Amino acid sequence: MFAISVGEGAELRPIEPWHAEELLAHVERAREYAGPWVPFTVKVKDLESARAHLQHFAERQAADTGRLYGIWLDGTLVGGVLFRIFDTAVESCEVGVWLEPSAAGRGLITNASRVIIDWAVDQRGMHRIEWLVSSRNERSKGVAARLGFVLDGVLRESFPWQGVRHDMEVWSVLAPEWREARAAREAAEGAEAAGAAGAQA
Repeated sequence: MFAISVGEGAELRPIEPWHAEELLAHVERAREYAGPWVPFTVKVKDLESARAHLQHFAERQAADTGRLYGIWLDGTLVGGVLFRIFDTAVESCEVGVWLEPSAAGRGLITNASRVIIDWAVDQRGMHRIEWLVSSRNERSKGVAARLGFVLDGVLRESFPWQGVRHDMEVWSVLAPEWREARAAREAAEGAEAAGAAGAQA
């Protein structure tokens, strides 16, 4: 199994059915924080439903139509990123994210999202990456903007959840835009590092 550093002592790894107990413990910590936005953090209530959720994504990964990854911080599962939709025929996918409050504000979701989007664009040839988010979810919209996604439009009252009809915003980034932004970020980071090294010399 691979483990990729996403900073702050955190690692990105696949979540598999044998992680059901870990997922359930994590969801119980995340439920109040993520529940208004992330349905599975409400629907997973016991070991059986946790295992069923993970098995669903294991089958989707086998079919190459979705993927699920966890973020472990100091050995504890604290959140994750996923491809809710992964359609190689039209070269389009949708990224989803979630987190428990103890891990918020560290940039883990931003960093983990970059890892899976890099893979989707560079290795799988995805051209369009989408990010669907409730208009009420300011934190998630902020991540989309930091990643370079652009707001395409709003699906008005399209998602009924917990007694509320949410307007869902559709954000997207295209592969050429993603590569250009990545190159600019890497150039800026390189210049900053060179400046710091020069100051220490």
